[in-house]
Order: sequence, then C-alpha cells, then structure tokens
Amino acid sequence: MLKTETPSTQHTELDLYPVEDLVAALVDDQAQAVQAVKAASASISAAVQAMAPRIAAGGRLIYVGAGTSGRLGILDSVELYPTFSWPHQRAVALLAGGLGAMFEAVEGAEDDRNKGAADLRLLYPTYNDVVLLVAASGTTPYVLGAMQAARTVGSLTVSIANNAATPLLAGADIGICLDTGPEVISGSTRLKAGTAQKIVLNTLSSAVMVRLNKVYGNLMVDLQATNVKLTERTIRLTMHATGADAGTARVALEQCQYQVKVAIVMLLKQQTVENAQALLERTHGNVRDALK
Repeated sequence: MLKTETPSTQHTELDLYPVEDLVAALVDDQAQAVQAVKAASASISAAVQAMAPRIAAGGRLIYVGAGTSGRLGILDSVELYPTFSWPHQRAVALLAGGLGAMFEAVEGAEDDRNKGAADLRLLYPTYNDVVLLVAASGTTPYVLGAMQAARTVGSLTVSIANNAATPLLAGADIGICLDTGPEVISGSTRLKAGTAQKIVLNTLSSAVMVRLNKVYGNLMVDLQATNVKLTERTIRLTMHATGADAGTARVALEQCQYQVKVAIVMLLKQQTVENAQALLERTHGNVRDALK
C-alpha cells in the first residue's frame, strides 16, 4: 500500500479530541511537510539547474496534475504574472477534467491516461518546455500519460510525488520524492502531502525567476502594478533599493509605467527612462549589471 494511503498509527481517536487537541494534531502533522521538502533539497536543486537554461531559451512552464495536485499547479502558474511579470502564455496548467475541475471534482478524469497525453500534445510541447508533473500517489494515469507525451518530444520532465519508487518518479528526467508518510486523516493528501507540493512548486518557480533576473537582492523588482496594493509596493521597493523618498520614487515610477527595475536604474544612475531601459536590455534585465 502507498504510504500516503496507509492509515496513520497516530491520533487513532482523532474524532474524540477536544477542539484544542484536534487543531494541535492537524497543525503539528503539517510540520512533516517541511521536513520532507528539506530531505528532497538535492533533487529540487537539480531541477532548478536543469529548468533555468530551458526557460531562459524561451521554454514554458507546463503544470500537470489532478485534484489537489492539479489545483496547486494552476495556483502556481497564475501567480507568476503579477509577481514576476511572467507572460501568461509561458505558464500553462493542465488539470484532469478541465478547468471546471478547479471548483468541482470531476470523477474518473484522473484515470484517463490517453487524455493526459492528448491534452499535453495539444500544447505542442517543445524541447525547451519544462513539464512539472504533480501527483501525490505517483501513479495517476492522467499525469503519467502527459509525462509520456512530454518525453516523446524531449521536453524536460520534473515529477513531484509523495511515494517513493512509483512510476511518476521513475519515468521523469528528474523526480522529486516528498516522503510525507501517512496522513493524520488517512488518505487525505490535501493535507501535508499537498502542503509539501505547494512548497516545492513555490521553490522551483521562484528559484527559476531569480535566475532569470526577476529579483534584485531579495526584492521582487519585476512585479506588475495591477492594483492599488501592488502600486504602493512598487513605491516601497524603489525607495528601499535607492534610498529615494516616496515622492521621488513615485515620479520615477510614473515616468516608466511603474517598472521597478527601470526606476531603480533611473534613480541610481541618473538616467532617462530610455537609457535605463537600454541598460537593462543589454544586461538581460540584470539590475546589478546595469548599475555597473
């Protein structure tokens, strides 16, 4: 039996716990998710090393999953645009059962291996694409079908599963095993298995974006100011990076359509918008190099 499906030997009378103990048991169990991710850090690092050059060469991030795993993939994909100005068309997610399954389970959709392959092929994957395959069990047919289709065309396949020695981990170019063990509520992989997957997806995409010069120091300097909160964030980031006051930062940002990278170079190098943009283009968006 898969570890994630094995009934836990802890908290066997969970339904009898008073609320305080129930909450403590659920929260404490989540801590194992972090430990599982730490144990897989070598595989995660190898994935980032392999992903970065392909994405830099024009590849896409393609997420594939079913149920909770698929929904986590969608979540990661949609957050990349506001956080890093990553184009929507270069972060694509496939969910067994279609996008409607984001809100309502589509029973049996994950069992169709041929559909997984067909959905992946409809995206016309290429060598530079990175396909992130997520399934707690490591045996989900829909995800395995997508993996097979991706490997046929040479796309980089990175699998994330919570059970060792499973087909998804064995078949991908890089397998990331998150050994979270039995769930406190037996079989409910939306709990710590899902938490571990979320941490890994955050880590992979964020690390790749750092490698693509979307971050200066530890500042997210390539965000999209799509609402009031994010507009104010661009001002704070520019102030922090340059030492400018709020008024000066706002004026610079207004001139460059709230592109934080451009505003930083404008202020620190005392350049026009056009010259700052040109410096960043020559350095592939690397703020440190532009400031040299």
